[in-house]
Amino acid sequence: MNSLHRRRFLHLGLAGGLAAGCWGLPGRKTTAREPIARSGRPKFKFSLAAYSFRNLLRGKNAPMTLEDFIRYCAQLQLEGTELTSYYFPQPVTPEYLNRLKALSFTLGLDISGTAVGNDFCYPPGEQRRKQIQLVKTWVDHAAAMGAPVIRIFSGRPRNGQPVQEAHRLAVQAMEECCQYAGEHGVFLALENHGGLTTRIDGLLALVRDVKSPWLGVNLDTGNLHGSPSEEEAYRDMARMAPYAVNVQVKVSITFAGRKRVPSDFARVAQILRKAGYRGYIVLEYEEREDPRQACRKWMQRLREAFA
Repeated sequence: MNSLHRRRFLHLGLAGGLAAGCWGLPGRKTTAREPIARSGRPKFKFSLAAYSFRNLLRGKNAPMTLEDFIRYCAQLQLEGTELTSYYFPQPVTPEYLNRLKALSFTLGLDISGTAVGNDFCYPPGEQRRKQIQLVKTWVDHAAAMGAPVIRIFSGRPRNGQPVQEAHRLAVQAMEECCQYAGEHGVFLALENHGGLTTRIDGLLALVRDVKSPWLGVNLDTGNLHGSPSEEEAYRDMARMAPYAVNVQVKVSITFAGRKRVPSDFARVAQILRKAGYRGYIVLEYEEREDPRQACRKWMQRLREAFA
């Protein structure tokens, strides 16, 4: 090997080693999740969560299918569609995943992400193994569909379990799942959704303790149950925003005491611009009006606020 090729080889080898260290490949030491480094101006794309249509997608005789939902997203001229795992027919087959992927692609949509309902605070045993395997299975499904991110939960302490122990168990499970997710190029996004993440201090402690760059935050603008006031709820959104890899926006904000107020979309947009967020803004509709009419109206308002 001549000296020029040798220098090039050593340079590429060093760069590859550094990249592997940063991205948590097997056998490499990783560090805690830092705020996401972003370049360029803030950029927003829009998607709709299938959870918004939960009453129309659930059950054997459901009036809609996920294919119908994808077509609805295309009618709204969205960039993406978020396919919540709860509404996939069982068993989930490769053929079905390919069908959803093909339909989304031909309609000009990304599958912006998916979501699972898991609990990582179970102690060692069969139930804990099932929860971890659930997330890994959906990593496989997300990778097959080309979905870059999966919304996950932390879980909650139970049966007198100390919070510190629940935290430790959740961190261990997330590190194991992130290792698997990283090998498949899929991010896991931890949502502020009760349990250990009721207070944003608890959510950020988990994110910082999980040694993987494949974990980020699913910032849900409605679930601020641990924030003592409306003003604190927006401050907590701002604390999460630097770690966000997905954002779900609700029409209302619920904070401590189950107090509920209308969301200020323009203020949410300002928070995300300040954080330099580049990615999907996903409407997750939970109000009582028929989502087939309501989501069209609220998506328009969302676009206007983020313009």
